[in-house]
This record gives sequence, structure tokens and C-alpha cells, in this order.
Amino acid sequence: MSFGLPSVIPKPTVPEKFDIQEGSSYGISNPMISGLSAIKQNIGYTHPLQASEKNYQKNQDRMDMVLLRNSQGLHAPLRFAMELKAAEKIGRLPFLPSSNVMRDILLGRDQDIGFQDIFNIPEFREQMGEPHAVVESHLGIL
Repeated sequence: MSFGLPSVIPKPTVPEKFDIQEGSSYGISNPMISGLSAIKQNIGYTHPLQASEKNYQKNQDRMDMVLLRNSQGLHAPLRFAMELKAAEKIGRLPFLPSSNVMRDILLGRDQDIGFQDIFNIPEFREQMGEPHAVVESHLGIL
């Protein structure tokens, strides 16, 4: 008995058939001429799990919302989405980095250590600008 609710089981998004173009060797252009990024875009996914891993967190959040809806009713995911939207609207000046602590706590990611926690800290970013110029361009003055 499903009551018309979406399935909890994730469905793969990888195409079942890969089209290989005729021409050069197996339809792949020469990396010395077109570069490595052009080749990666042409061949698509290299492994069936790559698409699944790319969308893992989004699928996990969607499954959590479906389970929350099935167990507590429609109000629970709506309230949770409203709290997430309010946490995302907390504003800072455009040149100050945001840690999104409130959003991480709501999603339960505050105790996880991931790639973005180690390699995405503000000290190592190359996008620091003049604070006055950044604010003026954000407001449309500049």
C-alpha cells in the first residue's frame, strides 16, 4: 500500500546505452589538441557509480524528507524546509565568508568531517577582493 507517495528506493540516473561517435579512435578526440576537459565532457560518466556519488547527498536528503513525511505527516518536511530557508537567508557582507553553521546543524552535518572542511577554508581561497568594491558591485553601485 503506497498511498501515492514517492518511492524511498533511489533510482539510478546513468544512461543504459552509451553512444560512441565514429571518427577518431572510439569517438574520443585527441587530448593534445582539444584538452582534457573537452574529452571528459564528451565521454560522460566513466563509471556507473559516479552519477550516484555525485547526487548522493541530494538523494539522501530527499529520502529523509519522504521518510519524515511518511512517519509524521506533511507538516514536518514543510516546517523543516522553512527552517532551512530561514537559515540560508542569514546575511553577511559579501566579502565575508559564511560557514553555514546553522544549516549544517539542521541537516546533521555538524559532526561530520568531509573534504570541504579541510580543503575549503577561507585562508586558502584565491578570491579575496577589496571589501568596498565587493559590496558596491553586489549592491549594483559599481
